[in-house]
Amino acid sequence: MSTTRIRTVAAGFAVLALTGGLAACSSSKSSSGSAGAAASSAAPSVSGTITVFAAASLQGTFTQLGKNFEAAHPGTTVKFNFGGSDTLAQSINSGAPADVFAAASQATMTTVTKAGGNADTPTVFVRNTLEIAVPNGNPKHLTSLQSLTAPGVKVALCAPTVPCGAAAQTALKDAGVSLTPVTLEQDVTSALTKVELGEVDASIVYQTDVKGAGGKVTGVNFPEAAKAVNSYPIATLAKAPNPAGAKAFEQYVESPDGIAVLTAAGFQTPAAGSAAPSGSAAPSGSAAASGSAAPSAPAAPSGSPAPSAS
Repeated sequence: MSTTRIRTVAAGFAVLALTGGLAACSSSKSSSGSAGAAASSAAPSVSGTITVFAAASLQGTFTQLGKNFEAAHPGTTVKFNFGGSDTLAQSINSGAPADVFAAASQATMTTVTKAGGNADTPTVFVRNTLEIAVPNGNPKHLTSLQSLTAPGVKVALCAPTVPCGAAAQTALKDAGVSLTPVTLEQDVTSALTKVELGEVDASIVYQTDVKGAGGKVTGVNFPEAAKAVNSYPIATLAKAPNPAGAKAFEQYVESPDGIAVLTAAGFQTPAAGSAAPSGSAAPSGSAAASGSAAPSAPAAPSGSPAPSAS
């Protein structure tokens, strides 16, 4: 075969190889582009306003989670409506526009579920334990639920329809204590504020509320709290104006980053919350106060109950 013919055949093979390579490259790019498009369609972009109805005890942590979520999803705005879970549930069932509901008890979430208000099955994301909040220094020397019945001791409780109030009633019943509060509050934040302002001598609130008060009050643990642990469920709502944003926020709350913010504030993960909370079960008759625990003071509150709608 002549040298010229050999060169011609070699050049032909080179062209074929180059064409095949380009075709393979083009096919690879097309396949990659299709996969990217599929992934994009599977994960819709999140934007717009996301309205979250959440229990008052979640105010500090959810406000932070909202800021974190907005930073991770530019173009979104998270708006909150904090309050008593029962009031929020009633508002949702009455048609109030909301995307997500995070309640302080499964009972209040159930009222929304039974009304067909949830788009998905509620998930318990954290739990919370009760504590007695007293002014710093514990001037009335309150050390247990029994000591709350001492003469002259004024106590604020959440209303029985509110999760913190229902849990308090469970704990009081377990302790065999009959207590007449001077005020019944519609959410746990209001009950705690009564102590901070010096209007009452004590209130039964959540451990997270005492911790979130930033040193304005002292917490007194009591053993009966272990039998009144509240589970916090969250769900995307069926009539959510922004369903994609709602689901994304719900998933963020349940993510490791979201749970880290919540546990740092004193909330327990569901597994931890199902057992007796660490540090809350003090020996019978002497609850350990995170600050001071002194002898029991004398019995029976002065004044009659005056429900407050704060």
